[in-house]
Amino acid sequence: MQRPELKKFKLPDNPGVYFFKKGREILYIGKAASLRDRVRSYFSSDLESGRGPAIVKMVTDATKISWLSTDSVLEALILEANMIKRYQPPANVDEKDNKSFNYLVITKENFPRVLVVRGRELFQKWNNKDSKHVFGPFPGGLALRDAIKIVRKIFPFRDSKCVPCGSEKNKACRPCFNRQICLCPGVCTGEVTKEGCAHTIRNIRDLFSGNFHGLKRRLAAEMRAAAAQERFEEASALRRQVNALEHIRDVSLIKRESRVSDGGSSILSRTGARIEAYDVAHTGGDETVGVMTVISNGEMIKTAYRKFKIQTVTNDDVAALSEMFSRRLGHSEWPLPRVFVVDGGKAHVRAVERLLNTVGISIPVVGVVKDEHHKPKGLIGDARIIAVYERDIVLANSEAHRFSITFHRARRRRHFLEL
Repeated sequence: MQRPELKKFKLPDNPGVYFFKKGREILYIGKAASLRDRVRSYFSSDLESGRGPAIVKMVTDATKISWLSTDSVLEALILEANMIKRYQPPANVDEKDNKSFNYLVITKENFPRVLVVRGRELFQKWNNKDSKHVFGPFPGGLALRDAIKIVRKIFPFRDSKCVPCGSEKNKACRPCFNRQICLCPGVCTGEVTKEGCAHTIRNIRDLFSGNFHGLKRRLAAEMRAAAAQERFEEASALRRQVNALEHIRDVSLIKRESRVSDGGSSILSRTGARIEAYDVAHTGGDETVGVMTVISNGEMIKTAYRKFKIQTVTNDDVAALSEMFSRRLGHSEWPLPRVFVVDGGKAHVRAVERLLNTVGISIPVVGVVKDEHHKPKGLIGDARIIAVYERDIVLANSEAHRFSITFHRARRRRHFLEL
């Protein structure tokens, strides 16, 4: 297949899994943050130096491309592993033997552990009776570990460092490190029952089996049942899990696998990236408002701008920003961005990061620090994200400042005329 033949395939700019085929035979399966950009990268001039002669031959032999779109890169990663296991494409299998792949293993214990295991260790040292579920193979070990970090924020689980409460090595029921940061359900402290642990394992099993939509439907049904029985704390926890699954935005996975189509270098592509910026405006606490602006590819998307009348606070920018973000995250119909931008310093960035963590969303937050003349003097956040999106970040912040001032002045004028 040659690059001009790509024109007949209308690949979307969405996450998903792609298939290189020769007739009906599947030659290669891969995942992508952007199906369009990822597939284009296989037709770059430096493909052989970047991926080797085997992949070049695969592309040459292929006669068609098909794909399955997903809602997130996490779903794509899981679907890719299931498809490779099912079809055993030669270009995937020949590139690595099974012992070089990574697997997700759920152990067969009263309180199961969730572990990432190399194929070499799994096939040579593990006994079948020790593992209850095995998922994989996953071609990218770093991407799998990043996926586990995202999943663990939604469904805290026990790992190899958590010793059950009351056991010979933990008679005092001391909490493990992950329990202290809410990534362990409390096996080490006796806070979770076998049944509670089994429920979490069922959720993780459904997730890595690719049953995303079934998992969300079941959790939503459990949430409604808990609310009807006035088990409001349980219903609230289930609501957070459902919300997190609906808003998964896995930038950490995107940066692991991304290769832009024009050169194959492993940097994030700017193409079509949505940048959201937020700012708060008020006069001594009066008529406090907030706004959201959106930039994509250096262009202002004014139809996506939003206004917020702050209702819970007056003269507190960080609290006003937190209220605005809480309300924004309640709108699952609004697409999530590649980067969140806030007008302010570390306190503002941390406030937003805390909110994102509570719902299991992993999106970089960048703060724009201003000088005494309210001009940008520095950006704080992930240096790699800033290097790729700096121009759009500054533009989005400038638009947010202009839009918030305009909205605030209009509110003040209306209030003055009503006096």
